[in-house]
Amino acid sequence: MSTERFSLNQATIKKADLAATIDHAVAAGVRSVGLWRDRVAEVGLAEAASRLSDSGLRFSSLCRGGFVTDPATADEQWKENLLALDETAALAEAGAPGSAPVLVLVVGGLPPGDRDLAGARERVREGLHRLAPEARARGVRLALEPMNPIFCADRGVVVTLGQALDLVADLDPQTGGVVVDTYHVWWDPEVLPMIERAGAEGRIASYQVCDWLTPLPEGALLGRGLPGTGHIDFASLTRAVEATGYQGDIEIEVFHQQVWDAPFASVVEDCVSSFDRVIAPHLATSRA
Repeated sequence: MSTERFSLNQATIKKADLAATIDHAVAAGVRSVGLWRDRVAEVGLAEAASRLSDSGLRFSSLCRGGFVTDPATADEQWKENLLALDETAALAEAGAPGSAPVLVLVVGGLPPGDRDLAGARERVREGLHRLAPEARARGVRLALEPMNPIFCADRGVVVTLGQALDLVADLDPQTGGVVVDTYHVWWDPEVLPMIERAGAEGRIASYQVCDWLTPLPEGALLGRGLPGTGHIDFASLTRAVEATGYQGDIEIEVFHQQVWDAPFASVVEDCVSSFDRVIAPHLATSRA
């Protein structure tokens, strides 16, 4: 099937619990899922891993770790990140062959009252280097996700793919990678050469796709649509990622209230159709 590399990111059917996510993915013929820590926690890691193993689905990523920019929460976040690494390793082991032990990192914004953006970014570098040995020991790949600049203050101080690549440059590529998320990088004039650089350095750990919708909803976070419904040129971005030799799963990750309110089965069906029409025609590689 042309959608054999499609992975359903759990956030796209946000209201579905883990069991429902897996069941709807299997029913639709989807072969891979990206999971979120809160939904895994609802049933416990052992149960989540068991359900994933029984489903025959691949595991493409766990979201999310990170949040390393605020010194006031550093100890708490360190413990959370270690738990996230353990969860990623267990879920990747439970998934079908071809699963990816990828932990997506959302690094965090500026601490309250802090305007030192350079300092916050340096704490990201320090946090990555502190986490790297723990990730390597578990066979997990840290996937640094640059975020659209609109979220710089409150969610992610790393805003370009180039910045993300610089921050992981000192780490082994199998330990420190990057996420290419179309929603966050599509606007960047340097995105295509930076994708090429990421490929040359062996850094692409995940490719996530969704569209940029206008007008933006209040807060902007829920302005994501299915590929093909907004402004992003998926042809050029997907071809660029493919040209690097990336052969992993490709997640559709949508944050949008109307999508979240729709019946799960219809959303998954729409995702499969969108992937088939908008993403699959630009893929050079397939997987069984």
